[in-house]
Parts: sequence; C-alpha cells; structure tokens
Amino acid sequence: MRLTPEHEQLRDSLHKFIEREINPHMEAWEADEIFPAHTLFKKLGDQGFLGVTKPPQYGGLGLDYSYSVVMAEALGAINGGGVPMAIGVQTDMCTPALAKFGSDELKQEFLAPSIAGDLVGCVGVSEPHAGSDVAAIKTTARKDGDDYVINGGKMWITNGMQADWMCCLANTSDGAPHRNKSLIIVPMASKGVERARKLKKIGMNSSDTAQIFFDDVRVPRRYVIGQEGMGFMLQMIQFQEERLWGAANTLGGLDQAMRATIEYTRDRKVFGKSVLDNQYVHYKLAECATEIEALRALVYQATEQYIEGKDVTRWASMAKLKAGRLAREVADTCLQFWGGMGFMHESKISRFYRDGRLCSIGGGADEVMLAIICKLDGILPRKEKDS
Repeated sequence: MRLTPEHEQLRDSLHKFIEREINPHMEAWEADEIFPAHTLFKKLGDQGFLGVTKPPQYGGLGLDYSYSVVMAEALGAINGGGVPMAIGVQTDMCTPALAKFGSDELKQEFLAPSIAGDLVGCVGVSEPHAGSDVAAIKTTARKDGDDYVINGGKMWITNGMQADWMCCLANTSDGAPHRNKSLIIVPMASKGVERARKLKKIGMNSSDTAQIFFDDVRVPRRYVIGQEGMGFMLQMIQFQEERLWGAANTLGGLDQAMRATIEYTRDRKVFGKSVLDNQYVHYKLAECATEIEALRALVYQATEQYIEGKDVTRWASMAKLKAGRLAREVADTCLQFWGGMGFMHESKISRFYRDGRLCSIGGGADEVMLAIICKLDGILPRKEKDS
C-alpha cells in the first residue's frame, strides 16, 4: 500500500484536528469516563472524517479502504484509546454493512446523518454469555405483522450510553445458528430499550460502554439490513473492517508509545547517564520498532487485498492477533523503562498499557483469531481436518 499526497493530507488534517479538538480535553474525558460524542462527532462530520470510504450520495468521500486505514493510524495520536475506539465504531464497525447492503431508505435515514455527525451509532453483537462466540447470541427478533419485536440484551456496547441507533444482531428464526440471524437497526429511543448501566473498565475510560436490555422493542421489519437470515454472514464481513481498523489504530498507538518512551528514557538519568544509554534499553526498543514495522506491513498487505475485493479473513485475523500481542508486549517493555513513573496513573505509557489490553479481547479474542487462522491454513488435528 503506497501512501499518496492525498493520504498524507488526510493524516495531517486529522492530526491538526486532534491537537485542536481532542487532546486538550482528554484528561477531563478520562476522569469523567465519557466524552461528548454528539458534539465531537458533529465536528468530525463537518470535516468529512466520518465518511471517508462511504458513498458520496450519502455524504461520504467515496475513497478506498486505504484511507480508512490511514485515518485509523492517525487516530493513534490521541492521548488515550477510548475516543479513537468510539470513532472507529462509528466509521468502521456499525456502518459498513449498512453502507454495503442496506436499502436506500435505511441509508438516508441512518447512514447519511451518521456520516454528517448528527447521529451516533453503536454495534450490538456481544452478550454476557456470547462475546467472541457470535453464533451463541440469544437476543431474538420475532416477526409481528410489519414489525420485529426484540427481546434480550447486549453487553460491552461502545457508545451505548449516547448512541442514537444500534446495528443489532438478533435471531430472527429457529434455524441453524449461522443462518437464523439478521442485522437490524434499532433506534435507541424506542420504547423498551433500557441503557441499564455504564460499565466501569480498567482502560478505555474516556469511552462510554453500556449494558443494554430489550423488552418487547418494536422496530419496522424494513429496518433489517440486507436479507433476513443473512446477519451472521454480514457481521463476519463487517468484522473484516473492524479487525483491520483495530490493527491499524493500534499501530498509531504503538508509534506514540515508542516516541514517548524514547524521549523519556533519553531525558531520565540513572547512575549518571540516561536510561537510553544502556545497550539493553536501546536494543530492546529497536526490537519493538522492528515488530511494529512488521505489523504495519501485514496491515498494509491486508488492506491491498481488501481493496482488490478479496476475502481477507486470514490477513485481518493475523493482523488483529499480532496487534493485540504487540499492544501488550510493547506497552510492558516501555512501561518498565519508565520505572516508577510508568506505574503512575497519569503517565502516557500507563494509559496505553491499560487501554491497549483490550485489543486482544475486543472484536474477537486472540484465541478466536488463532482458531480462524488454523482453520484457513489447515492447521488442525487429523480427525478434525478429515471430518
């Protein structure tokens, strides 16, 4: 994936926006454990950042997915992971299926105002007993005339306390678990939707995360995305963008963690010389830098394949796996070199350490990524392979 002047312009514009509109407020948003999504998203929408890859007829820029990857990386310049994650949910997690498979009516009603920043979206897949095991969800959407009647609940919903609508995966029949699900848009102001609680997390504090309950929630059947019963497949397609986005965003955070650590260890004196003067320290950071560039090459290669219309499940799973592992390894290495300051809550590296831990869990745990890679590469026990 080659970066053009247009890619650089997008990145530079977003960096300027971050320094002007986001980073000055991050400490307060972290303390409040929420940020003003409607206010910030409107500003992002006005600048065209929420529809980079979306169709121009709905307010998007119509660019290819490489621009979304560049944007995800650039968002790593934010001083915390919660706000980038919330933006990513809006741009690359709750809207891809709607943009690709939704009716024109649905796109006009929900996609266009989300691109403009007038509506905040969320994606509802995980449930308390079904996180990475998507097939095990229990939320149901029963047909009643021209409506669906939805019952159940969703867990760990990013933007959930502020969202105007949810891209919700629900069981619409009693068939096989991979063919009985549909993606349905649920307006969050609907009667029977309960935002039960804002969840307290060990990281990503600036992003609100909610538990949601549905009690006989009625939505029109025309709110289904694509065809009824295709929800599992559509969500798997949507996961490709989510996982690529997550890996690219992690790259931006890793770059920031490395820069901050190099600067800190260069200035910090121990036994009469800077910490960075120790060969072990600068060699170890060089190893981290090499691993980060390997991840970048993997993400860019996956992006090229995706732009060409290929199934990148394998590539995206590998990138997501590697990003989660590096978020943990690099954060731990860097924090160690910060010494006591690294253990302080207010230091940049401790926030990256806390926030980055989610990458190996959210959007499909490491173990799920490994299972996908094993299946696609034929790395299976003989009896399972032959069945």
